[in-house]
Amino acid sequence: MDLSTMTMLELRKLEDNVKRELNSREREDLNKAREQIMAIAQQAGIPLKQLIIDGLHPRAGKVAVRYRHPDNATEQWTGRGRQPLWVRQWVESGKSIDLLRV
Repeated sequence: MDLSTMTMLELRKLEDNVKRELNSREREDLNKAREQIMAIAQQAGIPLKQLIIDGLHPRAGKVAVRYRHPDNATEQWTGRGRQPLWVRQWVESGKSIDLLRV
């Protein structure tokens, strides 16, 4: 197929046909993959819903507290992100942050 001899109209029609065919094949491939995944999950005895949900939401553990106010145990900080106001006030008053370490 020599594209250089085709008119603009013919090229646009060809482009539309190619896009349509690509979309059709992508849908077919997606459906085949979906069927294969469902068959594997069924063979393994795993509900597909559980497989999908567990894959989407990895369970991240909580970050341990590294600093705690000595007078108010509810004020704590993991050491990540910005320092809370109470930590800044503690350091600005001349006290070492190491005294807050858990």
